[in-house]
Amino acid sequence: MGQDHAVTEFENRQLGDNRQVGRDSLFLMADLRVERSAGDHRIKVRNLSARGMMAEGTVKVMAGIGVEVSLRNIGWVPGRVAWIQDNRFGIAFLDDIDPKLVRAAPQGAGEGTPRYLKSTALPPDPSRLRKL
Repeated sequence: MGQDHAVTEFENRQLGDNRQVGRDSLFLMADLRVERSAGDHRIKVRNLSARGMMAEGTVKVMAGIGVEVSLRNIGWVPGRVAWIQDNRFGIAFLDDIDPKLVRAAPQGAGEGTPRYLKSTALPPDPSRLRKL
């Protein structure tokens, strides 16, 4: 009989398996830059953790290639493509991120926010509100 062997966290990282890391499923759009490729590509973020994400899109990538993904409230995050399956692929971030920041609402309507996304409603006049 073979010797039973429990896979350690270190071995998981060596094999590129980070499944023990908590991640959340979500649907968010992001921009992706691929090294040695011009331009940005629009992708869907399907799930996200501190160490990486699963992306979906028609962009052509190869395992091991360097990428940068623009995540809401964080900015451009460097990483490497870890795996590819059909039009989905995994990205391992070079440094951990805080996924809660990405899931949070955008940081307000600033100069770069299109006019149609800014609220035009004025706050209600308290004297005209009905008391309950």
